[in-house]
Amino acid sequence: MLLITIDGPAGAGKTTVSKMLAGKLGYRYLDTGALYRAVALEVRAAGFRPDDDRGLGDVCDTLRLSVEKNRLVSNGVDITDRIRSPEISMLASAVSARPVVRQALLGIQREMGRLGGLVAEGRDMGTVVFPEADLKFFLDATVRQRAIRRFAQFDKGDGQTLEQIEQDISRRDANDSSRDIAPLRPADDAVNIDSTAMTARQVVGLMMARVHRMLEQS
Repeated sequence: MLLITIDGPAGAGKTTVSKMLAGKLGYRYLDTGALYRAVALEVRAAGFRPDDDRGLGDVCDTLRLSVEKNRLVSNGVDITDRIRSPEISMLASAVSARPVVRQALLGIQREMGRLGGLVAEGRDMGTVVFPEADLKFFLDATVRQRAIRRFAQFDKGDGQTLEQIEQDISRRDANDSSRDIAPLRPADDAVNIDSTAMTARQVVGLMMARVHRMLEQS
């Protein structure tokens, strides 16, 4: 049972391929981005600024997250469909850069990966959370292609134009890559995949080939 990480920027297709890969392997799936989005949602509801570490700490201290039948539940409320808006995406990027938030979620993530048999997707899975992972992937695509995918994912862009989504993705890339704490970057031993011209099925096929090769060698 392997511990597999899939990192990459917004819109690269991490969620889709991670779920597909976990399904093919019969592994559990961990969407760490959803955990940060959950924090962002609760921070907004509480009226705290994303740089208010005391407020963020209060939110994290009272946050109770669980995954029930692939639905994310926060303090007893199903928030799965409420955390995918552009506003929450940008706020999640901001709060995820705060050490108090990262530390609060780190233990939860590592406990889930302790026994292996897990596909974990995020932005620092292979570099910070699971540096000992058996197999690491870094999934990327052009900004334009990622914007097109995100536009199709939302209901008519969720009120945004394709150009606005592209600008949001570029801004988030800059935020995630330049932050002091756990910046977005491939792990030194990651397998880099450019998914710009690939379907999700093709990406998963490439990943499965790597998985089989590793299992054969073990």
